[in-house]
Amino acid sequence: MSAFLKASFAFIQVILYITGVFTADVNINYGGEKYVQQEITSPMAIVENGASDFVIVSPDNADETILTAVNELQTYIEKISGAKLKIVSESEATPETKAIIIGETALENGVAEIDRDSIFADGFMLFSDGNHLFISGANSRGTLYGVYTFLEEYLGVRWFTPELEVVPENKNIVIDSSINRVVEPSFSIRRNDTLGTNDAHRARTKMNVSFWSEATEYGGALTYVLWDVTLDKLVPDDLIKEHPNYFATTAEGTKTRDHVCLSNPEVLEVAVENARKAILECETGAKYIHIGQKDNTNYCKCDKCEELYEKYGSVSAPTILFTNAFADALDDEFPDFTFTFYAYNETDRPPTDLSLRCNSNVIPVLCGLHKACRSHPLTECGSKDGNETFENLFGSPEPTIHKDFENWTKIADRTYIYDYTINFINTAQFFSNFEYMQSTMKYMHDIGITGYVYNCGDGHIAAFNELRNYLLCKLQWDVNCDVEYHMIDFLKAYYGEEAAPYIKQIIDIQTAQTKVSAHAFDFDWHYQAGFYPMNVAVALDGLWEKALTADITEEQLFNVETANLSWEYFKANQFLDKYTILNPFRHKRIEELYDSMLEHGITKVSGFQEIPKKEDISFMQRPYNWG
Repeated sequence: MSAFLKASFAFIQVILYITGVFTADVNINYGGEKYVQQEITSPMAIVENGASDFVIVSPDNADETILTAVNELQTYIEKISGAKLKIVSESEATPETKAIIIGETALENGVAEIDRDSIFADGFMLFSDGNHLFISGANSRGTLYGVYTFLEEYLGVRWFTPELEVVPENKNIVIDSSINRVVEPSFSIRRNDTLGTNDAHRARTKMNVSFWSEATEYGGALTYVLWDVTLDKLVPDDLIKEHPNYFATTAEGTKTRDHVCLSNPEVLEVAVENARKAILECETGAKYIHIGQKDNTNYCKCDKCEELYEKYGSVSAPTILFTNAFADALDDEFPDFTFTFYAYNETDRPPTDLSLRCNSNVIPVLCGLHKACRSHPLTECGSKDGNETFENLFGSPEPTIHKDFENWTKIADRTYIYDYTINFINTAQFFSNFEYMQSTMKYMHDIGITGYVYNCGDGHIAAFNELRNYLLCKLQWDVNCDVEYHMIDFLKAYYGEEAAPYIKQIIDIQTAQTKVSAHAFDFDWHYQAGFYPMNVAVALDGLWEKALTADITEEQLFNVETANLSWEYFKANQFLDKYTILNPFRHKRIEELYDSMLEHGITKVSGFQEIPKKEDISFMQRPYNWG
């Protein structure tokens, strides 16, 4: 069957859903394994009636991270129970001391078998025997993560956002006396900076990438000498005046600063020298440096580059060869460095000749998910071709992205995903990716992806983005986590116990409706967030009204109001409800929407520019024109 006929059948199905002839199934499976509460079969009381005979033991040679772990544990136990456990050193304690023992100490000898060499980096062991609780990681950061996991999973502490912390109050802290768990992360590299993040929140959510902050107090973090678009720093644009051959050749034979000619050996020399200088001047102790092209597709079309494209079957070939040579040139002087490069836009596809491999210290950062449909499974639905064609909007593109990822893992020892799950054109609008976050990330893990870097939480106030960031942290640590459990946990705290069920129903409906009537891409127009029959739109209005009038705190109400603006924004763009073109006061309602967005901190409706001043807006236009 032709792509056009497939799209036609899909379009007919969409019409049936829009008109209400078909109804979308709102029983969404968000994925993961069912959450199991930690059981207590043999009680071990750490605090009773606000008092404790336990101490916290710190190693004699405790580093800065272990000291953070010890102090965080003491602080939160006191917040929960009122009991401030004494901190003692390893040499002050005896095997008979009732203690929570943090990190590697002699006290574990003959009591807890902790094989640190077999625990994956950042992983840890929790072990209790009735008188002791050992929390110890493969490294100091793993130990700190062990403390945070203990506080969260056993004592009920939550860090939902950098500002929203939930600490239960209980004069009694009782755990099981026979805990014996090794906990390890799904991805070795994890980054997810939500709005307002800091080193503490990053550690508490077990994210170990900050790009720029060393965060030594919280176990350190992966930092870069140069990150993101870097070729303009390694090969400065102004060199085009004297060395035009350093830069990309266009199809017309002219030179452009849009890209660098990576097949030119002189370019390698310039880049290596500038990289050496940047490394030596870097004061953060960073051990990573990145090769990143500018954000366009005007790649070099010189004869040499074209020859490499043809030979290896991909535009990415010169980038791989260049980064390998770049790493070789710097490896002797900086042997502990790692070199990453973007597989993005024209370079996102791996070579068809898989004999072209990345060096062991070279890591591709795969950006192909920005082309992927987020409302259908990655392995079943394909990528956006960049054109608003009938087939693209309503058909089922070939699922090629996941195969590309598989082939990248075949030619690199380590691979990182660079993800940005947000609709850049309409950040103020609901983005339907919750259902398949877990299955996508589990697929990545299962094919051997080793790192997951998410880059759209910071700086974007978008519909349910705080929830999205929280869930992504959970999934980056454990791809099998129970997404719905963590979702409901977040909704209750962030929106309030009484409003949470209504918000959950709203997310379910919007997720279901998008799935049956549209694709969800990172660059979608205002109408591509699902199509709603009148009865479903009315039902959503009713749910929002119930959430807005629920018995919740002022802060939670503000959060509900902010989320509700995503639905109002959608309706205003679609001429629905009070925004209908038949309403003579439509422009007034849109002006009220504008005012409310600013009052709730929403200064963008797209990821590219601030909302203009009121005097520069015609409120007869749809709100998506503001961006």
